[in-house]
Amino acid sequence: MWIRKLLTCIGSYWAPCTLFLLAAITVVSLSPLPRLPETALGDDKTLHFIAYAALVFPVSLRRPKYWGWLGLFFMAYSGIIEVLQPYVNRHGEWADLAANTTGLVCGLLAASALRRLSSVRF
Repeated sequence: MWIRKLLTCIGSYWAPCTLFLLAAITVVSLSPLPRLPETALGDDKTLHFIAYAALVFPVSLRRPKYWGWLGLFFMAYSGIIEVLQPYVNRHGEWADLAANTTGLVCGLLAASALRRLSSVRF
């Protein structure tokens, strides 16, 4: 039952959810750090994956015909963030962009599967 309520809530508030997640990702990704973090490949890739899967999920759930354009926008946005990160004392990595893109694809697939399997109508 709680999954149905959650999906209904996400379906109803998909735009504010998406905008909130985009803003949160931007702030977290571009907040200057006092010193450059230690590089440990793979440590933060799971967080990148989850953030971008969550970002694309609401719009893919509610507006599936726009997922392609928004997915490309989110991927390009992710790339821009990676390019800007060295200017705020962070690492910009291709591996982060790959994790973000993988998260976008998985978020889309999860939303698509839930749309097909769920009795909730969006």
